[in-house]
Amino acid sequence: MIEIKNKKIKEKLKDVIQKAKKTIQSKKETKENKIEGGFTPKDYIAPSYINLANPKYIEIDGIYYSSLLIINYYREQSELLLKTIIDSNININISIFYERQNPYKIVKDLTYHIGAVGADLKTGNENRQDIEIAAFTYNDAKYIRKEIQINNEEIYYLYIYIITYSEDKKEVEYLLNKIEGIMQSKGMQLRRAYFRQEQAFISCLPIMKNEQEIKEVSKRNVLTSSLVCTYPFISSAIFDEEGIFIGTNIYNNSLIFIDRYNTNKYKNANMCIFGTSGAGKSYYIKLLVLRYRLMGIEQYIIDPDREYTKICNELEGTLLKIGPSSETYINIFDIRQESIEEGEKGYLATKITKLIGFFNLIFGKINEEEKAILEEKIIEVYKTKGITFEDKTLYKDKKTFKQSKDMPILEDFYKILEKDKNTQTFKTKLIPFIKGSLKFFNNYTNIQINNKLIIADVYELGEDNLKYGMYLFTELFWDKIKKDRNIKKAIYLDEIWRLIGVTSNKEVASFIYKIFKTIRKYGGSSVAITQDVSDLFSLDNGTYGKSILNNSSIKTFFSLEEENINLLSNYTNLSEKEKIEIKSLRRGESIMFVGQDHILAKIEASDIEKQLIE
Repeated sequence: MIEIKNKKIKEKLKDVIQKAKKTIQSKKETKENKIEGGFTPKDYIAPSYINLANPKYIEIDGIYYSSLLIINYYREQSELLLKTIIDSNININISIFYERQNPYKIVKDLTYHIGAVGADLKTGNENRQDIEIAAFTYNDAKYIRKEIQINNEEIYYLYIYIITYSEDKKEVEYLLNKIEGIMQSKGMQLRRAYFRQEQAFISCLPIMKNEQEIKEVSKRNVLTSSLVCTYPFISSAIFDEEGIFIGTNIYNNSLIFIDRYNTNKYKNANMCIFGTSGAGKSYYIKLLVLRYRLMGIEQYIIDPDREYTKICNELEGTLLKIGPSSETYINIFDIRQESIEEGEKGYLATKITKLIGFFNLIFGKINEEEKAILEEKIIEVYKTKGITFEDKTLYKDKKTFKQSKDMPILEDFYKILEKDKNTQTFKTKLIPFIKGSLKFFNNYTNIQINNKLIIADVYELGEDNLKYGMYLFTELFWDKIKKDRNIKKAIYLDEIWRLIGVTSNKEVASFIYKIFKTIRKYGGSSVAITQDVSDLFSLDNGTYGKSILNNSSIKTFFSLEEENINLLSNYTNLSEKEKIEIKSLRRGESIMFVGQDHILAKIEASDIEKQLIE
């Protein structure tokens, strides 16, 4: 320590220190004032005003909140207490508190109570009504003590508060009456939290605070096994983190987000969408196409009713048409490089199976002998182009795969059939495809398909010939889907019953079923769409329809006729309530089976999406 002996220097130094202290204090006060007057995180969530003047409600920023306390219950409950109110569309918040009690103290108190009441019952000096009430409490006390001592039950105090809210005071009163009516019908007695609205409001906030002023009114005891009756999470809520928005849950207005490509949650990404004409199927599918387009997912759509042309143009997709006026052609005999995966073998063998299915559609039901003859002729027509079961014959050189013009066309196959007396019937049935109204099938492929959204318009084919175009494009899209397992993609098969119903055949249906069964391995999703549920299950006693339904993790049922609902119930676990609901669904509403969850959903779209779709 340095001692300063000069008085002047000492006084001067004291003045400097004093001034420094004042400066520091002044800066500190300024800093504190700035902090106090600043905008803190609390201000982001704090209301601008709270009005507690009225004992019936709290007013916060123009919204009125009023609370109810559940103060009594039936002695025995056989169902969930809150199911009805949670399933309603009332604006409510529910807060439930459980307080575990000391079992030793409870048993001690119960034993004392049992002894005291038992003595009163023996004397029988009270009136009949008092004796019956005492008998109830006596038996209840004995039951609770037995459950705690013998069955290792624990006892809790239960508190349930309900708060409703609206911008209109009259609506708040209406909602309170409605809640009271619903809850009283379930054996619960309620009391409005007059003069305790602030405490009830605080207890309903997510801050885990049960205000003492309302605890004594609403406290009721409950055993552990009975706590299940208060389970609140009873409405299915689906909110996949990376999912797309579907709509709202009609039961509780929760948002529905589904990520059908989530392999950890769903066994596959397949979907079934059923509903009558005008129920909202096409609208829903267009929404899916639009939203998945924004995510960059490859999508291929078979369009038999020319419903997707506009959205294809709006989203800059590729529109493929096949029909009398079309200028785009697909060669059914094309063998594409992506039709088998890298490292696999058997281009021609794979193609023959697909062609047998296509010719089954043209020639009708053929027996095994006829099938063998057809296969022989298919092998022969490919041989004329130098293509055999040796995969190397499909390459011009070691790297260049043959193009459509290197493949046979239907006319080449027709000429092969013409040479054999055993195949004259087949040749005759091919005439419309070679010389008649369907000769647009007899062309080389003249388009390159590289877009992530492709719509196949088969509308011009007419009712009887739709199945040919649908099969042609399904086979084309299936090859594209198999190209890369790491890319997400989807194929939409509208009016799928034409390919797996009674107008089809087992070979074609088996091909479609194979797509639904194996597409998940390629990162894909198959979507089956139809309004004719009965036709879907018409082939082979419904085997293929049932298989496709079972291989779809997500099922969406719009409004259906009673006949179709009854048929559908044979293949799904529809409850009686759900059967009634499907019949009465309004346009845009559906019942969705998403994994194990069943939800009543309303399909929602933004104004921009509506403009694009409508």
